[in-house]
Amino acid sequence: MNIKKFTLVSLAILWASSNILYAKNLQKSPKLILQITVDQLRADLPRRYMSKMGEGGFRYLYDNGIVYEDAHHAHSNTETIVGHTTLATGAYPSRHGLIGNVWFDKTTDHMTYNIEDERYHLLGKDAGVDKSTEIDSTQKMARSDGRSPSSILVSTFSDELSIHTDKKAKVFGISVKDRGAVSMAGHAGKAFWFSKANGEFVTSNFYYDKYPKWVDAFNATKPALAYANKNWELLHKPSEYMFGNKDDQAWESAIGGFGRVFPHAYGAADGKYYNTFLTLSPAGDELTLDFAKELMKHENIGQDEVTDYLSVSFSSTDYVGHVFGPSSLEAEDNLLRLDKTLANLFAFVDKTIGLENTLIVLSADHGTPEAPPQVNEYGIEANYIDPETWDKAAGIEKLKKEFGIGKELIEAFNPPYIYLNKEIIKEKGLDLGSIEEVVANEIMKFKGVNMAVSSTALLEGRVANTEDMRLILNSHNIKRSGDIFILFEPNWFINDFDGLTVACTHGALWNYDTFVPVIFAGANLKPKRVYRKIETVDVARTLSAYTGVKPPSGANGNILKEVLENK
Repeated sequence: MNIKKFTLVSLAILWASSNILYAKNLQKSPKLILQITVDQLRADLPRRYMSKMGEGGFRYLYDNGIVYEDAHHAHSNTETIVGHTTLATGAYPSRHGLIGNVWFDKTTDHMTYNIEDERYHLLGKDAGVDKSTEIDSTQKMARSDGRSPSSILVSTFSDELSIHTDKKAKVFGISVKDRGAVSMAGHAGKAFWFSKANGEFVTSNFYYDKYPKWVDAFNATKPALAYANKNWELLHKPSEYMFGNKDDQAWESAIGGFGRVFPHAYGAADGKYYNTFLTLSPAGDELTLDFAKELMKHENIGQDEVTDYLSVSFSSTDYVGHVFGPSSLEAEDNLLRLDKTLANLFAFVDKTIGLENTLIVLSADHGTPEAPPQVNEYGIEANYIDPETWDKAAGIEKLKKEFGIGKELIEAFNPPYIYLNKEIIKEKGLDLGSIEEVVANEIMKFKGVNMAVSSTALLEGRVANTEDMRLILNSHNIKRSGDIFILFEPNWFINDFDGLTVACTHGALWNYDTFVPVIFAGANLKPKRVYRKIETVDVARTLSAYTGVKPPSGANGNILKEVLENK
């Protein structure tokens, strides 16, 4: 056989093999992709308490799934919307555009809450953001209660699944947090979230003109009222917990009478903070589960040959972690209760769809640090930071005098970005890049600051080729990122949310904030432990390959071969 003929035959064999493999993938596509995101679940936490967990929740995933033991977010601003959208799109924030929970939009000249969209109002009476009781202070910056995925600049895996199936795939996202639901549902799906304003699950008219009848029926049962005048009680005796003798730690917050020790009283249903208290406890996840089960039942999820997609984002771990810290009795009990919630969800899916027909992927939007006073006990220097004082600091005052600036030079600080007063800089005929550099150099002198980087330097490539800089660049979007990127030292962070003091705040590029679980389970996958380092952008690429769907438009990640090899 001549070389040319041999080459053609070889190519034909390769072409046939690849098509057989592609067809095999399509034939074995699951009836449901169930993507679970646990807000603020640092990867070490489930195993920390595994000995007290049952068989059907976390233990099912760790015993039966493909567990990636060294998975990290590869971006520098580890906040809720950033991590969720990264998992949804397989893209770094520099591409997908959701660079923070809030940012200053240079095209509109105003601060923007990540998924706000004044074109699409919330459906239902009193469904808006309850700004008087919102612990999640970033929502207070939104100018409208309208919500949509329009700020996501690239497609999500769920979008591509919908396109691939010509809208036949049913695509939904559910969460207590609006941004946890909207980001994962993408542009093509439908999203529902819990309203603290009225205690119901709501959506916007981006998705529906009116609620489906089953949603009205669910909300009519007033499920949030089931907790009225009840308490969040411990599952077990205090002596059975790792933190059983540390129920009242000095850094924990007491919000509106919820208290720092068990039992935590929800109070009367008409109480000012009642619905907020539900989200600061396992009740938020339990309500999310109840809604998810109703949705699966009434929307016939996983009941035909077309692969459906359901994202369930559990938010209570995040709220509990902020208020009490991850090493607290509250955080420990919350994870044990989340374990039961997951077991309930998996049992329901097994009964109605079959776990063998369902590909589950569990991850987290970010991790979390420990409270600084807690790590101080181990000889590690750490503290809380107050940037409100920065503009009045002697070094900044000296710069203002030097440049002839008589008013604030630092206009706003929304971590991790400083926004400079461009109006006064332009008025004085100063070069923005030069001002960024000198201000950044001055800020690096402040206690607790590890790094301050000029955005102009980032864009011009005048930065060191380091792992930290790679993560910072992965987060930098030219239209949305601020003028100076700030990185605090490990275990140093701001603990003030609009006057509310919290125990812990995530958002940095340190391992405690980037380290998250990535586990694929169900669908008859064979259990495996994988110890090479992977990134969360790999999740969406892997889901695309698994289902034979083209990758999301901005996806940066790689395919996790272990999941495909197990198919």
